[in-house]
Amino acid sequence: MKQVVTFGEVMLRLKSPGVERLLQTPALEATFGGGEANVAVSLANYGVDSAFVTLLPDNVLTDACLRELRGLGVDTRHVQRAPGRMGIYFLETGAVQRPSKVVYDREGSAISQAKPGDIPWDNVFENAGWFHITGITPAISQSAADVAIEAVKAAQKHGVTVSCDLNFRKNLWKYGKTAQQVMPELVKHTDVIVANEEDCQKSLGLHADSVHAVEKGELDTAQYQRTAQLLMDTYPNVSKVAITMRESYSADHNGWSACLTTRDGFYVSRRYDITDIVDRVGGGDSFAGGLIYGLNHLDGPQQALEFAVAASCLKHTIHGDYNRVTVAEVQALAKGSGSGRVER
Repeated sequence: MKQVVTFGEVMLRLKSPGVERLLQTPALEATFGGGEANVAVSLANYGVDSAFVTLLPDNVLTDACLRELRGLGVDTRHVQRAPGRMGIYFLETGAVQRPSKVVYDREGSAISQAKPGDIPWDNVFENAGWFHITGITPAISQSAADVAIEAVKAAQKHGVTVSCDLNFRKNLWKYGKTAQQVMPELVKHTDVIVANEEDCQKSLGLHADSVHAVEKGELDTAQYQRTAQLLMDTYPNVSKVAITMRESYSADHNGWSACLTTRDGFYVSRRYDITDIVDRVGGGDSFAGGLIYGLNHLDGPQQALEFAVAASCLKHTIHGDYNRVTVAEVQALAKGSGSGRVER
């Protein structure tokens, strides 16, 4: 497989210890994370040649971040040093009926000030076979949205497959445009869509049926199939739509599965009952990384989907944004080994 390139913002993640409230104690755990970087790390763990593209300030935080990404096997040669700052997000992990909370502090970040022409996309895509982006980048600023659209058009010109995780974040669209005004242009140049139960509505304005079952602990796979089919009918360039299906019983206990709609069929994964969740941040990114791997390395859509869901299930057991698992570990779970017994 040729190189997989991802593009987006990586941030400093500051998290309260355990399940404490933010600033309940005067300590925060500092790590790095961001949707597209998380996908690049997942793929590197699977042995895939992956590269991450972004803009970051010229300071020691960037040095530490890039050192970590390189240590995890991610190619960072196309990262640009630019004016601005590194964005921050503060995370408070929920427990039982108290939900997790995220506070963003990313205004003025280097990537938010990026302009078309800042990144040499012809060089970036020279050896690429797949490009992944999310709906987070075009939500940051108008100029970041312009660069995101420039990127998918350049990928398409180079014959690179494009995947997009719609990743709607209502707290990010603050610069005067809505997701529904921006995302359709990006999706017009996308081959594979990843979404959750509400992204298609909030990002694209597509309403097949009501999809609020996540909060009720109920799922109707037929409505997700209709939503995916409507998306593909609206955007003929899209050949696959993967929708993650989360049943949220509490902050610690979720049901987890997904479905995949292609031009030739509809596939539903095994369902996992995830209890005692360690960290669900990055769960969707780990699914996207697993799906990209599965579609390129496994035999057919069903196996690709099962790999992606199993990979994401394992991410719920790992602290931090990154999914630090191997192909063998994911395949073991996908094949039914979920007891958690000590391996010797």
